[in-house]
Amino acid sequence: MFYGLSKYLKKILPKQLFYRSLIIVAAPIIIMQITISIVFFDSLWIKTNKGMTKALVNEISTFVEVYNNKNYDKEETTNLFSVYQDLNIEFIQDENFNYSFDERWFSPIDRTLRRELKSRFGPEEFWFNTTSYKELIDLRIKYQSGYFKFLVPRDRVTSSSARIFALWITLPAILVIFIAILFLKNQTRPITKLAEASEKFGRGEDVEEYRPSGALEIRKAGLEFDRMRKRILRHLNQRSEMLSGISHDLRTPLTRIKLQLAFIKDKEISNKISNDVDEMEKMLNEYLQFSRSNFTEKSEKFNLSELILSTTKKYENKNILVDEDSEVFFYWKKKPYKKMSK
Repeated sequence: MFYGLSKYLKKILPKQLFYRSLIIVAAPIIIMQITISIVFFDSLWIKTNKGMTKALVNEISTFVEVYNNKNYDKEETTNLFSVYQDLNIEFIQDENFNYSFDERWFSPIDRTLRRELKSRFGPEEFWFNTTSYKELIDLRIKYQSGYFKFLVPRDRVTSSSARIFALWITLPAILVIFIAILFLKNQTRPITKLAEASEKFGRGEDVEEYRPSGALEIRKAGLEFDRMRKRILRHLNQRSEMLSGISHDLRTPLTRIKLQLAFIKDKEISNKISNDVDEMEKMLNEYLQFSRSNFTEKSEKFNLSELILSTTKKYENKNILVDEDSEVFFYWKKKPYKKMSK
């Protein structure tokens, strides 16, 4: 089970070091922000709004109770609540209190207000709208042959600290992630340069002077790579110089052999030895060319059967038997030496 989960995570996670490091930095910040937001909205913002809404509903209920008391003047009571409780109150005659709700269950304000009004006045004795006005809430309570219309400031039931909290919790997180991206980019750039230099050197291309940079560990790896590159180049130069010296020294005996071939009377033997000498001289010239210019030999395709046949015909050794019809068999003193397809 855990092996399958680990394999699935490896497939979906990014492969580059920069994005993996970014996830390592950004994931804890995002998880912390989500946790703090949930705790804040659950324990502070929602409970604060619930308390404010409950206080408002209690004020409205108190007004209805006082308004219903014959010992108090109704107009004076309305004015007092309007002045001191910041409630714009109006009584409207309407026998048919029939209003339909625009359900907004995703709104915490609507849910809290509906819950408190329902517990205080009943399910069909109130109506409110939080979207008609930008800064006010239209709230209506049924009363005898009409209803009370309350225009309540929105800040009476909601806290403005939520937006400030969201702003202060979001902007620092974005700033921290942005700074982390800059630092991670600077940390991964030396690794990318080291990989590019290693790739060029592995292909045999010339690598410009490599300067290690970055963190101490990356700088140490770069220094070791540069030392290894210089040691390999020194070894190649020494090998080239050795091949150049050997090739140069062998040209002298080859010249003597050519002079001696000129005095051999058997022209057939002289030509065969001369061909071998020319081939050796060609090989020496190729060694010299390689040592002087670091020439890299290119691979070529050729017919191996034709090469072997031409070699056997060249030496005309009776101990070597060749079957050219089906498959090529080579025998040396009647013992199988090698088998290859034609």
